[in-house]
Amino acid sequence: MVTTCNGVDHEHGGAVTQGGFSDVVVVDEYYVLRVPDGLPLDSAAPLLCAGVTVYSPMVQHGLNSPGKHLGVVGLGGLGHVAVKFGKAFGMRVTVISTSPGKRQEALEHLGADDFLVSRDPEQMASAAGTMDGIIDTVSAWHPITPLFSLMKPMGQIVFVGGPTRPLELPAYAIVPGGKGITGNCVGGIRDCQAMLDFAGEHGRHHRRGGADQDGLRQHGAGASREQRRPLPLRHRRRRQPRLDS
Repeated sequence: MVTTCNGVDHEHGGAVTQGGFSDVVVVDEYYVLRVPDGLPLDSAAPLLCAGVTVYSPMVQHGLNSPGKHLGVVGLGGLGHVAVKFGKAFGMRVTVISTSPGKRQEALEHLGADDFLVSRDPEQMASAAGTMDGIIDTVSAWHPITPLFSLMKPMGQIVFVGGPTRPLELPAYAIVPGGKGITGNCVGGIRDCQAMLDFAGEHGRHHRRGGADQDGLRQHGAGASREQRRPLPLRHRRRRQPRLDS
């Protein structure tokens, strides 16, 4: 594997890859993504990492259906995009955080329906058994056992963060109700294209003076383009805009 930025390309004399800073790049047709018309590049960029990281498991595990209840743990990048995708899918979205100060951002800026302080036992108890699934975006160690009580039977929790310390999970948290655990890291080309298409169809973009760069608006329909392949472009030399110009 040769990474697109700061990697060593041994097939071409050991050149260091420069990613978005390159003037010209040669790309295999199967690794080219089409950015939909109306989706600004500054909005598309974070979607190609954070966006597909949460979009892919949401679609895979059925957490993209209107009316379902999604819990999003953490609000620090991945969590922002997960909330926006959840609302765009037409879901009820609850943000779960240790920081009460993030309530206003979650509810007013991102459009979440509810906000839970995970350290408040009463708030957590009031939401027990209400969620169809949870996306956990936190990259630091945190107690996860209480999160399973929030889900309905057969609910699925998806870990997309990467804590360096092992997370603690007693069996009693998942055996009753048959609750499941999985993880996800980014996504394939097909997922990326489907995610971009969805964002292009349901997006609103703020190019200046705002933090809303993920460009998604609430919509009542689920994703319908999971099987779309990227547009074949053949091998092509494409001039990239320099970021320092």
